[in-house]
Amino acid sequence: MFNILVANPKGGSGKTTLATNLAGYFAKLGGTVTLRDLDRQQSATRWAERRPSELPTIHPINLKNKSHLHTSDYMITDSPAGLREEKLTEAVKEADCVIVPIQPSAFDIGATSNFLNILIEEKAIRKNKTFVSLVGMRVNSRALSAIALTEFMEAADFEVLTYLRNAQAYVTAAEQGVSLFDMRPSLVTQDLQQWAPLLGWVMDATTSGKRS
Repeated sequence: MFNILVANPKGGSGKTTLATNLAGYFAKLGGTVTLRDLDRQQSATRWAERRPSELPTIHPINLKNKSHLHTSDYMITDSPAGLREEKLTEAVKEADCVIVPIQPSAFDIGATSNFLNILIEEKAIRKNKTFVSLVGMRVNSRALSAIALTEFMEAADFEVLTYLRNAQAYVTAAEQGVSLFDMRPSLVTQDLQQWAPLLGWVMDATTSGKRS
């Protein structure tokens, strides 16, 4: 089972958006996909429950429902805000890769800066057993906040994969229980282009076992 952890201690950073769309992508590829929802708000679980029956199945699990935990090809973990200390160490150790979403605001950058410093010290990451990448979320490239986010991410010690725009398609996908990869491509052309580097990085990790 390939395990992707989506993590950031800041609430509202875009973790569920990344996790649900990654789950939709792998479900469309085939195989069994588990979406593990560790957040108290259970947004990812409710998204999966809204998913149309004609689409590839995604199995939602949470702390109360672990029935699919050991039967999946892919597990996408939507972590809670404030993930830290022993729980963070265990989650990182279990993961093949960690994706950190970051929004372009001073509050998000400040919280994520501390989090990245903690990640650097995690044993699994220091020994290259778990790999970390960064994704900019809800980015307006013409805004000054986007410049500050870019400067912060490029100065970090982890690979920067892509910047995702603030698009209505994400709102629609969340409401309907679908992912961008379930929607008509002509409606999400720019968004799919922005996702390409992220998917390439993840697929490289799944095919090689570990990214180097």
